Amino acid sequence: GKLVHQDSGPCSEVDLNRSGTPLIEIVSQPDLRSGQEAHAYLVEIRRILTYCGVSDCEMQEGSLRCDANVSIRRHGEERLGTKVEIKNLNSLRAVEAAIEYEAREQIALAQAGRYAAVVQETKLWDPDSRSTRSMRGKEGAADYRYFPDPDLPPLTLAVARVEDLRRSLVELP
Repeated sequence: GKLVHQDSGPCSEVDLNRSGTPLIEIVSQPDLRSGQEAHAYLVEIRRILTYCGVSDCEMQEGSLRCDANVSIRRHGEERLGTKVEIKNLNSLRAVEAAIEYEAREQIALAQAGRYAAVVQETKLWDPDSRSTRSMRGKEGAADYRYFPDPDLPPLTLAVARVEDLRRSLVELP
């Protein structure tokens, strides 16, 4: 299910319309450097999933979503700064705009000598104001659920099995 947050009022509704629908979550390494790169990455993912018949990948209908983590680092440093997660982006343009906006906000704080003012939190993208707004704070790994789910056993595939699957793939577009 999903929560539907209403603009008018303190209540949210629960939509169980797609309960029971399997979810595929793709988590990339932090190696995308801009909103434009994230946009291009999602275009390619959507092309592959659509071509293979996995999904229609209609972002506005919820069959493809993107949550983006944005963090900056000082020039010459390897370690990324504090990350801000932007949830439930529902269009390719929103992904690009939200990432670019949030990066500019973090850079402005850093340039003002307030690098430490970037707090780990979850934000939402507001397409009307073309800005992000705080949704909830995050303090640690438990808030991000970086712990194993006891109901989902680890899936380990032998290298030979992965290579067999790779060889059996159709040529992608």
